[in-house]
Amino acid sequence: MLAEQVKKIQIKDYSYELPDERIAKFPLENRDQSKLLIANQAPTQASHEVNDFHEVLDLETSSTTTQQTYQIDQYLNLANHLPANSFLVFNNTKVVEARILFQKPTGGVIELFCLEPDSIYPDITSAMLQKGTVQWKCLVGGAKKWKEEFLEKTIIDQGQNITLRARRVAQGAEAYLIEFSWSQAQMSFAELLHIAGLIPLPPYLNRVAENSDAERYQTVYAKHDGSVAAPTAGLHFTEGVFASLAAKGITKDFVTLHVGAGTFKPVKADAMEDHEMHAEFIDVSDSFIENLLGRLGDPIVPVGTTSMRTLESLYWLGLKTMANPTINLADLTVHQWDPYEMNSSNVPQKNLDARTISASIALASLLQWMQTQKLSQLITKTQIIIAPGYQFRICSGLITNFHQPQSTLLLLVAALIGDTWKELYNHAMNNEFRFLSYGDGCLIWNAQAI
Repeated sequence: MLAEQVKKIQIKDYSYELPDERIAKFPLENRDQSKLLIANQAPTQASHEVNDFHEVLDLETSSTTTQQTYQIDQYLNLANHLPANSFLVFNNTKVVEARILFQKPTGGVIELFCLEPDSIYPDITSAMLQKGTVQWKCLVGGAKKWKEEFLEKTIIDQGQNITLRARRVAQGAEAYLIEFSWSQAQMSFAELLHIAGLIPLPPYLNRVAENSDAERYQTVYAKHDGSVAAPTAGLHFTEGVFASLAAKGITKDFVTLHVGAGTFKPVKADAMEDHEMHAEFIDVSDSFIENLLGRLGDPIVPVGTTSMRTLESLYWLGLKTMANPTINLADLTVHQWDPYEMNSSNVPQKNLDARTISASIALASLLQWMQTQKLSQLITKTQIIIAPGYQFRICSGLITNFHQPQSTLLLLVAALIGDTWKELYNHAMNNEFRFLSYGDGCLIWNAQAI
Protein backbone atom coordinates (compact mmCIF):
# COMPACT_ATOMS: atom_id res chain seq x y z
CA MET A 1 0.00 0.00 0.00
CA LEU A 2 1.31 3.44 -0.94
CA ALA A 3 0.74 4.93 2.53
CA GLU A 4 2.87 2.26 4.16
CA GLN A 5 5.67 2.77 1.64
CA VAL A 6 5.78 6.52 2.29
CA LYS A 7 5.58 6.11 6.06
CA LYS A 8 8.62 3.82 5.96
CA ILE A 9 10.79 6.45 4.23
CA GLN A 10 14.04 6.88 6.17
CA ILE A 11 14.98 10.53 6.56
CA LYS A 12 18.70 9.65 6.62
CA ASP A 13 18.39 8.84 2.91
CA TYR A 14 17.66 12.52 2.23
CA SER A 15 20.79 14.10 3.56
CA TYR A 16 23.82 15.85 2.12
CA GLU A 17 26.79 17.73 3.54
CA LEU A 18 26.07 21.46 3.90
CA PRO A 19 29.11 23.44 5.09
CA ASP A 20 28.28 26.56 7.09
CA GLU A 21 30.07 28.77 4.57
CA ARG A 22 27.57 27.72 1.88
CA ILE A 23 24.61 29.04 3.86
CA ALA A 24 23.74 32.54 2.65
CA LYS A 25 23.76 34.66 5.80
CA PHE A 26 22.75 37.84 3.95
CA PRO A 27 20.85 38.47 0.70
CA LEU A 28 22.50 39.80 -2.43
CA GLU A 29 22.24 43.53 -3.01
CA ASN A 30 19.87 42.97 -5.94
CA ARG A 31 17.17 40.33 -5.50
CA ASP A 32 16.96 39.21 -9.11
CA GLN A 33 20.71 38.68 -9.51
CA SER A 34 20.57 35.51 -7.41
CA LYS A 35 21.65 32.49 -9.40
CA LEU A 36 19.08 30.15 -10.93
CA LEU A 37 19.81 26.50 -11.70
CA ILE A 38 17.54 25.12 -14.43
CA ALA A 39 17.19 21.34 -14.54
CA ASN A 40 15.47 19.11 -17.09
CA GLN A 41 13.29 20.32 -19.91
CA ALA A 42 9.92 22.00 -19.57
CA PRO A 43 6.96 19.86 -20.61
CA THR A 44 5.43 21.00 -23.88
CA GLN A 45 1.94 20.42 -22.50
CA ALA A 46 0.84 19.78 -18.96
CA SER A 47 -1.41 16.87 -18.15
CA HIS A 48 -3.38 16.91 -14.93
CA GLU A 49 -5.66 14.03 -15.79
CA VAL A 50 -5.00 10.72 -14.00
CA ASN A 51 -4.48 8.03 -16.64
CA ASP A 52 -2.49 5.17 -15.17
CA PHE A 53 -1.83 5.42 -11.46
CA HIS A 54 0.23 2.25 -11.27
CA GLU A 55 2.54 3.39 -14.04
CA VAL A 56 3.11 6.68 -12.19
CA LEU A 57 3.72 4.87 -8.92
CA ASP A 58 6.39 2.69 -10.56
CA LEU A 59 8.14 5.85 -11.75
CA GLU A 60 7.97 7.48 -8.35
CA THR A 61 9.29 4.56 -6.37
CA SER A 62 12.07 3.54 -8.72
CA SER A 63 15.54 5.05 -8.90
CA THR A 64 15.94 7.70 -11.56
CA THR A 65 19.13 7.27 -13.56
CA THR A 66 18.49 9.56 -16.52
CA GLN A 67 21.36 11.96 -17.11
CA GLN A 68 20.18 15.47 -16.32
CA THR A 69 21.12 18.63 -18.17
CA TYR A 70 21.60 21.91 -16.34
CA GLN A 71 21.81 25.59 -17.15
CA ILE A 72 23.00 28.32 -14.82
CA ASP A 73 21.44 31.75 -15.11
CA GLN A 74 19.98 34.50 -12.91
CA TYR A 75 16.42 35.13 -11.80
CA LEU A 76 16.25 38.27 -13.92
CA ASN A 77 16.27 35.96 -16.97
CA LEU A 78 13.66 33.52 -15.64
CA ALA A 79 11.25 34.23 -18.50
CA ASN A 80 13.76 32.70 -20.94
CA HIS A 81 13.38 29.32 -19.26
CA LEU A 82 9.58 29.08 -19.01
CA PRO A 83 7.08 28.17 -21.75
CA ALA A 84 5.03 31.16 -22.87
CA ASN A 85 1.81 29.59 -21.58
CA SER A 86 3.15 29.04 -18.06
CA PHE A 87 1.01 29.93 -15.07
CA LEU A 88 2.98 30.98 -11.97
CA VAL A 89 1.44 30.84 -8.51
CA PHE A 90 2.86 32.94 -5.67
CA ASN A 91 2.26 32.94 -1.91
CA ASN A 92 1.48 36.50 -0.86
CA THR A 93 1.72 35.97 2.89
CA LYS A 94 3.54 38.65 4.87
CA VAL A 95 6.09 37.97 7.59
CA VAL A 96 5.10 39.52 10.89
CA GLU A 97 7.47 40.82 13.53
CA ALA A 98 6.81 37.77 15.68
CA ARG A 99 9.64 38.16 18.23
CA ILE A 100 8.84 40.38 21.22
CA LEU A 101 11.53 41.08 23.83
CA PHE A 102 10.69 42.03 27.41
CA GLN A 103 13.45 43.29 29.69
CA LYS A 104 13.08 42.47 33.37
CA PRO A 105 13.97 45.06 36.06
CA THR A 106 16.95 42.85 36.92
CA GLY A 107 18.26 43.25 33.35
CA GLY A 108 17.37 39.79 32.05
CA VAL A 109 15.53 39.44 28.76
CA ILE A 110 12.57 37.17 28.05
CA GLU A 111 11.65 36.55 24.43
CA LEU A 112 8.15 35.65 23.27
CA PHE A 113 8.01 34.11 19.80
CA CYS A 114 4.45 34.26 18.44
CA LEU A 115 3.73 30.98 16.63
CA GLU A 116 0.00 30.95 15.90
CA PRO A 117 -3.24 32.26 17.39
CA ASP A 118 -5.28 30.34 19.93
CA SER A 119 -7.91 28.03 18.47
CA ILE A 120 -10.69 30.38 19.68
CA TYR A 121 -10.03 32.39 16.50
CA PRO A 122 -11.17 30.93 13.17
CA ASP A 123 -8.01 31.97 11.32
CA ILE A 124 -4.85 34.06 11.54
CA THR A 125 -6.39 37.12 9.89
CA SER A 126 -9.14 37.30 12.50
CA ALA A 127 -6.59 37.02 15.30
CA MET A 128 -4.36 39.67 13.73
CA LEU A 129 -7.28 42.10 13.66
CA GLN A 130 -8.06 41.71 17.37
CA LYS A 131 -7.91 45.01 19.26
CA GLY A 132 -6.81 45.61 22.82
CA THR A 133 -6.19 41.96 23.69
CA VAL A 134 -5.45 38.63 22.01
CA GLN A 135 -4.30 35.13 22.91
CA TRP A 136 -1.41 33.57 21.04
CA LYS A 137 0.64 30.38 21.24
CA CYS A 138 4.26 31.34 21.87
CA LEU A 139 7.68 29.92 22.48
CA VAL A 140 9.18 31.53 25.57
CA GLY A 141 12.90 32.10 25.75
CA GLY A 142 13.99 32.37 29.36
CA ALA A 143 10.73 30.96 30.75
CA LYS A 144 12.37 29.95 34.05
CA LYS A 145 13.19 33.61 34.69
CA TRP A 146 9.53 34.64 34.31
CA LYS A 147 8.36 34.83 37.94
CA GLU A 148 5.91 37.73 37.71
CA GLU A 149 2.24 37.51 36.73
CA PHE A 150 2.80 39.97 33.89
CA LEU A 151 5.63 41.02 31.63
CA GLU A 152 5.38 44.66 30.66
CA LYS A 153 7.08 47.09 28.32
CA THR A 154 6.51 50.58 26.99
CA ILE A 155 6.61 51.28 23.27
CA ILE A 156 6.72 54.73 21.75
CA ASP A 157 4.79 55.21 18.51
CA GLN A 158 4.49 58.66 16.94
CA GLY A 159 5.13 60.32 20.28
CA GLN A 160 2.59 58.22 22.18
CA ASN A 161 3.43 55.72 24.89
CA ILE A 162 1.85 52.28 24.49
CA THR A 163 1.97 49.81 27.37
CA LEU A 164 2.17 46.18 26.30
CA ARG A 165 1.57 43.39 28.81
CA ALA A 166 1.92 39.61 28.51
CA ARG A 167 0.35 36.99 30.81
CA ARG A 168 0.79 33.22 30.79
CA VAL A 169 -2.58 31.52 30.42
CA ALA A 170 -1.51 27.90 30.02
CA GLN A 171 1.48 25.73 29.17
CA GLY A 172 1.22 23.20 26.34
CA ALA A 173 3.51 20.43 25.18
CA GLU A 174 5.46 22.65 22.79
CA ALA A 175 4.36 26.22 23.56
CA TYR A 176 2.73 28.55 26.06
CA LEU A 177 -0.63 30.22 25.58
CA ILE A 178 0.01 33.92 26.16
CA GLU A 179 -2.53 36.70 26.55
CA PHE A 180 -1.30 40.03 25.20
CA SER A 181 -3.01 43.29 26.10
CA TRP A 182 -2.11 46.84 25.16
CA SER A 183 -3.20 50.31 26.20
CA GLN A 184 -4.14 51.62 22.73
CA ALA A 185 -7.38 49.67 22.44
CA GLN A 186 -8.09 50.87 18.91
CA MET A 187 -4.85 49.33 17.64
CA SER A 188 -4.91 45.86 16.07
CA PHE A 189 -2.47 43.15 17.06
CA ALA A 190 -0.92 43.29 13.59
CA GLU A 191 -0.26 47.02 14.02
CA LEU A 192 1.18 46.39 17.47
CA LEU A 193 3.59 43.74 16.18
CA HIS A 194 4.86 46.11 13.49
CA ILE A 195 5.84 48.50 16.27
CA ALA A 196 6.85 46.20 19.11
CA GLY A 197 8.23 43.10 17.42
CA LEU A 198 11.30 41.99 15.52
CA ILE A 199 11.58 40.01 12.26
CA PRO A 200 12.09 36.31 13.09
CA LEU A 201 15.06 35.28 10.96
CA PRO A 202 15.61 31.53 10.45
CA PRO A 203 17.66 30.04 13.31
CA TYR A 204 20.30 28.64 10.95
CA LEU A 205 21.38 32.18 9.99
CA ASN A 206 22.72 32.43 13.53
CA ARG A 207 22.69 36.22 13.63
CA VAL A 208 20.63 39.11 14.95
CA ALA A 209 18.15 40.69 12.55
CA GLU A 210 19.29 43.98 11.06
CA ASN A 211 17.17 46.90 9.86
CA SER A 212 17.61 45.79 6.26
CA ASP A 213 16.00 42.41 7.05
CA ALA A 214 12.64 44.11 7.60
CA GLU A 215 12.57 44.72 3.84
CA ARG A 216 14.69 41.92 2.42
CA TYR A 217 13.11 39.06 4.39
CA GLN A 218 9.83 39.97 2.72
CA THR A 219 8.65 39.45 -0.86
CA VAL A 220 7.86 42.56 -2.87
CA TYR A 221 4.26 41.31 -3.23
CA ALA A 222 3.68 40.40 0.45
CA LYS A 223 0.13 41.37 1.41
CA HIS A 224 -1.47 39.38 4.25
CA ASP A 225 0.05 39.40 7.76
CA GLY A 226 0.51 35.99 9.31
CA SER A 227 3.83 34.22 8.63
CA VAL A 228 6.78 33.74 10.95
CA ALA A 229 8.98 32.73 8.01
CA ALA A 230 9.15 34.07 4.47
CA PRO A 231 8.15 32.08 1.39
CA THR A 232 11.78 32.41 0.37
CA ALA A 233 11.55 31.38 -3.29
CA GLY A 234 9.67 34.62 -3.85
CA LEU A 235 12.44 36.78 -2.38
CA HIS A 236 14.17 36.79 -5.79
CA PHE A 237 11.31 38.43 -7.69
CA THR A 238 11.30 42.10 -8.61
CA GLU A 239 9.05 44.33 -10.69
CA GLY A 240 11.58 43.90 -13.49
CA VAL A 241 11.21 40.11 -13.40
CA PHE A 242 7.43 40.43 -13.39
CA ALA A 243 7.60 42.76 -16.40
CA SER A 244 9.74 40.32 -18.39
CA LEU A 245 7.39 37.46 -17.56
CA ALA A 246 4.37 39.48 -18.66
CA ALA A 247 6.11 40.50 -21.89
CA LYS A 248 6.39 36.82 -22.80
CA GLY A 249 2.73 36.19 -21.98
CA ILE A 250 3.45 34.29 -18.76
CA THR A 251 0.66 34.91 -16.25
CA LYS A 252 0.51 34.77 -12.46
CA ASP A 253 -1.92 34.59 -9.56
CA PHE A 254 -1.72 34.48 -5.78
CA VAL A 255 -2.67 32.21 -2.91
CA THR A 256 -1.95 32.62 0.79
CA LEU A 257 -0.31 30.11 3.10
CA HIS A 258 0.82 31.51 6.42
CA VAL A 259 4.15 29.86 7.12
CA GLY A 260 4.54 28.57 10.66
CA ALA A 261 7.66 27.93 12.70
CA GLY A 262 7.15 24.25 11.94
CA THR A 263 8.82 24.85 8.60
CA PHE A 264 12.12 24.85 10.54
CA LYS A 265 11.15 21.83 12.64
CA PRO A 266 13.75 19.11 12.09
CA VAL A 267 12.68 15.57 11.31
CA LYS A 268 13.91 13.81 14.43
CA ALA A 269 12.21 10.48 13.73
CA ASP A 270 14.07 7.82 11.76
CA ALA A 271 10.98 6.95 9.71
CA MET A 272 8.44 9.46 8.41
CA GLU A 273 5.54 7.63 10.07
CA ASP A 274 6.80 8.97 13.41
CA HIS A 275 7.07 12.59 12.24
CA GLU A 276 4.11 14.91 12.74
CA MET A 277 3.84 17.43 9.91
CA HIS A 278 3.00 20.97 10.99
CA ALA A 279 -0.42 22.38 10.04
CA GLU A 280 -0.69 25.80 8.41
CA PHE A 281 -3.52 28.12 7.37
CA ILE A 282 -4.27 28.55 3.67
CA ASP A 283 -6.51 31.23 2.18
CA VAL A 284 -7.67 30.81 -1.42
CA SER A 285 -10.35 32.76 -3.30
CA ASP A 286 -13.05 31.28 -5.52
CA SER A 287 -11.76 33.43 -8.38
CA PHE A 288 -8.34 31.81 -8.03
CA ILE A 289 -9.84 28.31 -8.23
CA GLU A 290 -11.79 29.37 -11.33
CA ASN A 291 -8.58 30.68 -12.86
CA LEU A 292 -6.72 27.49 -11.94
CA LEU A 293 -9.44 25.34 -13.51
CA GLY A 294 -8.97 27.17 -16.78
CA ARG A 295 -5.19 26.65 -16.73
CA LEU A 296 -4.98 22.90 -16.08
CA GLY A 297 -3.77 22.28 -19.61
CA ASP A 298 -0.84 24.67 -19.18
CA PRO A 299 2.39 24.32 -17.19
CA ILE A 300 1.46 25.31 -13.63
CA VAL A 301 4.56 26.37 -11.70
CA PRO A 302 4.30 27.28 -8.01
CA VAL A 303 6.90 29.67 -6.68
CA GLY A 304 8.01 28.02 -3.48
CA THR A 305 7.10 24.90 -1.56
CA THR A 306 4.31 26.72 0.29
CA SER A 307 2.58 27.57 -2.98
CA MET A 308 2.97 23.96 -4.10
CA ARG A 309 1.53 22.61 -0.85
CA THR A 310 -1.42 24.97 -1.20
CA LEU A 311 -2.12 23.97 -4.80
CA GLU A 312 -1.90 20.26 -4.15
CA SER A 313 -4.05 20.61 -1.02
CA LEU A 314 -6.86 22.03 -3.16
CA TYR A 315 -7.16 18.71 -4.97
CA TRP A 316 -7.64 16.76 -1.74
CA LEU A 317 -10.06 19.33 -0.37
CA GLY A 318 -12.06 18.95 -3.59
CA LEU A 319 -12.06 15.17 -3.20
CA LYS A 320 -13.46 15.54 0.31
CA THR A 321 -16.32 17.70 -0.96
CA MET A 322 -17.08 14.98 -3.49
CA ALA A 323 -17.18 12.38 -0.72
CA ASN A 324 -19.33 14.58 1.49
CA PRO A 325 -21.01 17.56 -0.25
CA THR A 326 -22.39 18.79 3.11
CA ILE A 327 -19.04 18.69 4.92
CA ASN A 328 -18.52 21.51 7.43
CA LEU A 329 -15.75 24.04 6.91
CA ALA A 330 -14.23 23.01 10.25
CA ASP A 331 -13.86 19.45 8.94
CA LEU A 332 -12.61 20.42 5.49
CA THR A 333 -8.88 20.16 6.14
CA VAL A 334 -6.01 18.12 4.72
CA HIS A 335 -4.36 15.75 7.17
CA GLN A 336 -0.80 14.51 6.85
CA TRP A 337 -1.53 11.12 5.27
CA ASP A 338 -4.71 11.96 3.34
CA PRO A 339 -3.02 11.91 -0.10
CA TYR A 340 -1.77 8.38 0.50
CA GLU A 341 -4.83 6.90 2.19
CA MET A 342 -7.81 8.45 0.39
CA ASN A 343 -9.18 5.72 -1.85
CA SER A 344 -12.46 3.86 -2.31
CA SER A 345 -12.18 2.18 1.08
CA ASN A 346 -12.18 5.59 2.79
CA VAL A 347 -15.27 6.94 1.04
CA PRO A 348 -17.39 3.90 0.17
CA GLN A 349 -20.64 5.85 0.13
CA LYS A 350 -19.49 7.61 -3.02
CA ASN A 351 -17.25 4.81 -4.32
CA LEU A 352 -14.53 7.38 -4.89
CA ASP A 353 -11.01 6.39 -5.79
CA ALA A 354 -8.45 9.18 -5.86
CA ARG A 355 -6.47 7.24 -8.44
CA THR A 356 -9.17 7.89 -11.06
CA ILE A 357 -10.36 11.43 -10.28
CA SER A 358 -8.82 14.26 -12.26
CA ALA A 359 -7.84 17.67 -10.93
CA SER A 360 -10.57 19.34 -12.99
CA ILE A 361 -13.30 17.22 -11.39
CA ALA A 362 -11.98 17.72 -7.85
CA LEU A 363 -11.53 21.48 -8.26
CA ALA A 364 -14.97 21.88 -9.80
CA SER A 365 -16.45 20.07 -6.81
CA LEU A 366 -14.58 22.32 -4.39
CA LEU A 367 -15.79 25.41 -6.22
CA GLN A 368 -19.38 24.13 -6.18
CA TRP A 369 -19.11 23.48 -2.43
CA MET A 370 -17.88 27.05 -1.85
CA GLN A 371 -20.79 28.43 -3.85
CA THR A 372 -23.25 26.32 -1.84
CA GLN A 373 -21.65 27.56 1.38
CA LYS A 374 -21.69 31.15 0.02
CA LEU A 375 -17.92 31.43 0.52
CA SER A 376 -15.78 33.64 -1.67
CA GLN A 377 -12.67 32.75 0.36
CA LEU A 378 -11.65 29.28 1.51
CA ILE A 379 -9.71 29.57 4.77
CA THR A 380 -8.67 26.28 6.32
CA LYS A 381 -5.65 24.27 7.45
CA THR A 382 -3.42 21.86 5.58
CA GLN A 383 -1.01 19.36 7.05
CA ILE A 384 -0.11 17.82 3.70
CA ILE A 385 3.25 16.12 3.44
CA ILE A 386 4.61 15.67 -0.08
CA ALA A 387 7.20 12.91 -0.15
CA PRO A 388 8.54 10.40 -2.69
CA GLY A 389 5.58 8.31 -3.78
CA TYR A 390 3.25 11.30 -4.02
CA GLN A 391 1.41 11.71 -7.33
CA PHE A 392 1.19 15.37 -8.31
CA ARG A 393 -2.31 16.43 -9.29
CA ILE A 394 -1.84 20.11 -10.16
CA CYS A 395 1.80 21.20 -10.31
CA SER A 396 4.00 20.84 -13.40
CA GLY A 397 7.20 22.18 -11.88
CA LEU A 398 8.61 24.27 -9.07
CA ILE A 399 10.75 27.33 -8.46
CA THR A 400 12.44 26.95 -5.09
CA ASN A 401 15.54 27.57 -2.99
CA PHE A 402 17.95 24.86 -1.82
CA HIS A 403 16.74 23.32 1.43
CA GLN A 404 18.20 21.88 4.59
CA PRO A 405 19.34 18.26 4.72
CA GLN A 406 16.83 15.80 6.22
CA SER A 407 13.93 18.23 5.92
CA THR A 408 10.38 17.75 4.67
CA LEU A 409 11.14 20.42 2.06
CA LEU A 410 13.86 18.24 0.61
CA LEU A 411 11.42 15.31 0.58
CA LEU A 412 9.08 17.48 -1.50
CA VAL A 413 11.82 18.18 -4.04
CA ALA A 414 12.64 14.46 -4.21
CA ALA A 415 8.95 13.68 -4.77
CA LEU A 416 8.97 15.99 -7.79
CA ILE A 417 12.22 14.96 -9.50
CA GLY A 418 13.08 11.56 -8.02
CA ASP A 419 16.59 10.53 -7.03
CA THR A 420 18.07 13.18 -9.30
CA TRP A 421 17.70 15.60 -6.36
CA LYS A 422 21.16 14.39 -5.31
CA GLU A 423 22.65 15.29 -8.66
CA LEU A 424 20.86 18.65 -8.60
CA TYR A 425 22.22 19.52 -5.17
CA ASN A 426 25.72 18.30 -6.04
CA HIS A 427 25.67 20.47 -9.15
CA ALA A 428 24.63 23.48 -7.08
CA MET A 429 27.30 22.78 -4.49
CA ASN A 430 30.02 22.34 -7.12
CA ASN A 431 29.03 25.60 -8.84
CA GLU A 432 29.16 27.82 -5.76
CA PHE A 433 25.41 28.25 -5.29
CA ARG A 434 24.29 29.82 -2.02
CA PHE A 435 21.91 27.72 0.09
CA LEU A 436 18.79 28.20 2.24
CA SER A 437 16.55 31.25 2.78
CA TYR A 438 18.75 34.06 1.46
CA GLY A 439 20.42 31.81 -1.08
CA ASP A 440 20.00 31.00 -4.76
CA GLY A 441 17.36 28.77 -6.29
CA CYS A 442 16.36 26.38 -9.03
CA LEU A 443 13.67 25.69 -11.62
CA ILE A 444 12.74 22.01 -11.72
CA TRP A 445 10.07 20.06 -13.58
CA ASN A 446 7.80 17.23 -12.57
CA ALA A 447 9.53 13.99 -13.57
CA GLN A 448 6.14 12.30 -13.77
CA ALA A 449 5.16 14.54 -16.70
CA ILE A 450 8.37 14.40 -18.74
